[in-house]
Amino acid sequence: MPKVEVSCAISNCTYYGEGNICKAEKIMVELDNHANYNTEMAEDLTEKNHKDQASHSAETCCKTFKPKKK
Repeated sequence: MPKVEVSCAISNCTYYGEGNICKAEKIMVELDNHANYNTEMAEDLTEKNHKDQASHSAETCCKTFKPKKK
């Protein structure tokens, strides 16, 4: 299976790594029924300095999200 680099801006996720790189072994991707995008977003995936925080996976488009333990 090919190795893929996954960018992530959710800095309080257990799997968040330096340079906005996801360190999870597996990623769960689902439809984002609440998104209202009318444009292709893939070209924006190279951003490395943007950081956000979430409380649980429902606040993200990533079902792999797991908050860091405090």
